Amino acid sequence: MSVLHALREKIQHHQAVVGIYGLGYVGLPLALRFAEVGVKVIGFDIDTNKVERLNSGQSYIERITPHQIQQAQQQGLEATTDFSRTQAVDAIIICVPTPLDAHRQPDLSFITNTVDAMLPYIRAGQIMSLESTTWPGTTDEVLLPRVQSRGFTVGHDFALVFSPEREDPGNPDYGTKDIPKVIGGTTPMCLELGVALYEQAIARMVPVSSTRAAEMTKLLENIHRSVNIGLVNEMKIVADKMGINIHEVIDAAATKPFGFVPYKPGPGLGGHCIPIDPFYLTWKAREYGVNTRFIELAGEINHYMPQWVVSKVADALNERGKAIKGSQILVLGLAYKKNIDDSRESPAVEIMDLLQDKGATVAYSDPHIPEFPKKRDYAFDLKSVPLNEASIAHYDCIVLATDHDAFDYELLGRQAPLIVDTRGRFNSSNINIINA
Repeated sequence: MSVLHALREKIQHHQAVVGIYGLGYVGLPLALRFAEVGVKVIGFDIDTNKVERLNSGQSYIERITPHQIQQAQQQGLEATTDFSRTQAVDAIIICVPTPLDAHRQPDLSFITNTVDAMLPYIRAGQIMSLESTTWPGTTDEVLLPRVQSRGFTVGHDFALVFSPEREDPGNPDYGTKDIPKVIGGTTPMCLELGVALYEQAIARMVPVSSTRAAEMTKLLENIHRSVNIGLVNEMKIVADKMGINIHEVIDAAATKPFGFVPYKPGPGLGGHCIPIDPFYLTWKAREYGVNTRFIELAGEINHYMPQWVVSKVADALNERGKAIKGSQILVLGLAYKKNIDDSRESPAVEIMDLLQDKGATVAYSDPHIPEFPKKRDYAFDLKSVPLNEASIAHYDCIVLATDHDAFDYELLGRQAPLIVDTRGRFNSSNINIINA
């Protein structure tokens, strides 16, 4: 029996050990799901704090409870920073970030550093799956040569697949097990093993013809959203100039039972996918002589939205005889979308930075993020401001950036001297409410 046939037997009998590399918003839920169905999981991360907290039964993601961590530990979940333990796993699943660099070019360093750290310890009879969103061809052009450098033949004694993550934090209807899993293999045998691996934990598998097709699928999903959000954000600017409430228009258009999908405008794009993924495709497309003008235009519009919000703040303060400089401004919501604790690429942070650059004294309130997290490009030494009558009335302007359900909107509308609403949550007939 070949080593890959032996691997298939281990997977089918729930005896394969799964290694999850990167224990963040994607990797940790996936690790818990595998543990839930009785699969032994070893989680790898370079963050010693995460590893220590997991191994002591604690959680660092709001929607994951300590009880869930402890249940997974009873099924054998453990975390480590020791990449030499790669030789003890049968399946390698990579769930690390793929950000943009300072020039908005793809930064694959998290992937390459992770793979290079495990490379001395990979062995025949393993399967490697990349889940990180990236440009079409990454699995073939970046991972495959590294595996081959260790003397393995993919499809014969080592398996390689791409299966993009599709997590939607805060979505109560679709957890990890419920979201169909797209997967492409380097060879048919790789695909067969990848499907067998994931179908232990995921309800529905969606095989495609290649790793490149799987990589492009994830980009299409997020570019579709980026382009439509860019469209509705541009419509918001036009409607504002015409004195029309864009939220009213969207709600009316959404009553059409066919041919229209409502997208909501906002202060910009956030999260680790939609603001970043389109640039992975536009960058790769240039290699083929293709100029993705439509995608890039949507990106420009969405990237501009925090500046639009700040301009609305400036206009609203100016009408009340104030300047941004010297004003006390409170930003409501630091997370990139409501009811979660994830502030990656959040437009709220960009708005805070722009306001501070213009001389405002900036604060924030977010019940899901009690302290401003460490970030590469921003440094605010702030804690979340509790909302009450006195604290609300203290600020010259409040900017609603993320409309968490936990906010008391009736209290805010009654007490705030001025609210700039980027989410359409307030009744705009109130003279103290400005839509942005």
